[in-house]
Amino acid sequence: MAVKIRLQRHGKKNFAFFHIVVADSRAPRDGRYIEQIGSYNPNTNPANIVLNFERALAWLKVGAEPTLTARRILSYEGVLLRHHLDGGVAKGALTQEVADKKWNDWKSERDAKIEAKKTGIKNAAIEARKAAKAEEAKVNEARAEAIAKKAAELAAAQAAEKAAAEAPAEEAAEAVAEEAPAAEAEA
Repeated sequence: MAVKIRLQRHGKKNFAFFHIVVADSRAPRDGRYIEQIGSYNPNTNPANIVLNFERALAWLKVGAEPTLTARRILSYEGVLLRHHLDGGVAKGALTQEVADKKWNDWKSERDAKIEAKKTGIKNAAIEARKAAKAEEAKVNEARAEAIAKKAAELAAAQAAEKAAAEAPAEEAAEAVAEEAPAAEAEA
């Protein structure tokens, strides 16, 4: 019986997540499996991987073959590196202490990369919000200037209209004022 470590699709259309399972290679993709060893959710950034490290390593040691995607996930989690180092220890190429040191160095480096990616994503989101806020402030300022300009034009038009309305009244008052001394002179 050929045993595979592969992904089993779950979720809904356009929003899939996967179970990482150990199954007979003849079984359907989403069908019967021997053991579920983890899950993979590619919908988050970075992708969320939950893996039972010990069980995955045990299945690799007894000959389970990972599919290409499962191999990438196992490599990302360090299962393949640990399997390789344990093979070196079994052959006598290196000691357990050296293998553990290499494993711990790799693990700390990988954790630092993941943390840097998370902070980079967080900082990018903060910068995007700041840029959007600055752009919104520019738009609001332009709108305020347009409103102030329109209000000034309206005030000038009203003042001109009021001056035009008062001008005939002043001319009439001046005409009456000029006629009154002339009438007194006649009298």
